[in-house]
Amino acid sequence: MRHFDLTPLYRSTVGFDRLFSLLDSANADAPSYPPYNIERTGENTYRITMAVAGFSEKELSLEAREHVLTVKGDKEAEDESRSILHRGIASRAFERRFQIAEYVRVDGAKLENGLLHIDLVRELPEAMKPRKIEIGTGTSKQIEAQTH
Repeated sequence: MRHFDLTPLYRSTVGFDRLFSLLDSANADAPSYPPYNIERTGENTYRITMAVAGFSEKELSLEAREHVLTVKGDKEAEDESRSILHRGIASRAFERRFQIAEYVRVDGAKLENGLLHIDLVRELPEAMKPRKIEIGTGTSKQIEAQTH
């Protein structure tokens, strides 16, 4: 992937530092374990689905803090008496971070058939929602200047 120099944009914009930092960090090598999907399930709802086969609910933890959703998996120690001839199912610990937008909150999570489903909802405050503004017709009001 090519590297883009965003320095000129830093000089001509205000308040977009976080966005540019995210773009800069997108070029970094991101871990690929565990695999995940991000889908839009409605106009303001999203779902992150992670393949966490072999992990139980008590071995997984989720934390949402300051626009970052962190999913951690810590596998308990295996029974040493078992003799495994081939290990194809990954059981290593992981930590995956997702940047979430402002006004997005975690609505819930469930573990089902080896998949962790995390539901997200975007809730804009009333002041941020678009509103229709009526356009008046007819005479316009003019403010008269008072003479002293």
